[in-house]
Amino acid sequence: MDMRLLAKQKLESRGIRPSVHRLRILEYLLEHNTHPSVDEVFSALVGKIPTLSRTTVYTTLRMLADAGLAQMITIDERHVCYDGHLHDHCHFYCRECGRILDIELPGPQVSTPNPEEIPLVGHIDQVQFYYKGLCAECVKRLSINQK
Repeated sequence: MDMRLLAKQKLESRGIRPSVHRLRILEYLLEHNTHPSVDEVFSALVGKIPTLSRTTVYTTLRMLADAGLAQMITIDERHVCYDGHLHDHCHFYCRECGRILDIELPGPQVSTPNPEEIPLVGHIDQVQFYYKGLCAECVKRLSINQK
């Protein structure tokens, strides 16, 4: 399916007016599985949309996350990024290169309780689970450099 059409349908399904900025930002998230930050989305799109501002990207990404069309991933107070892929998966953050990679879940995870099994604290509508360490490329590069 055409990503622009998919982005338009997703926005309209949540009652959000599909402006040019909103369409292109959501389309970018759907096409790029790189978990971009506000600055990365802005840098990628400003050449194509000269009227785009960082503030527009920030508010649009927050709106998409609030509407359930993107996931805001907060690794730490300095590292916030967005994921347009909403299927169940975990994330891996490489402390060396800063990349965030998807980890596909092989099945139900014993270490991650089902929200319905957690004592009632309110309504749970999102669970974030991620690992931190060194990605395979950094492990390889660092072990080569240490020889």
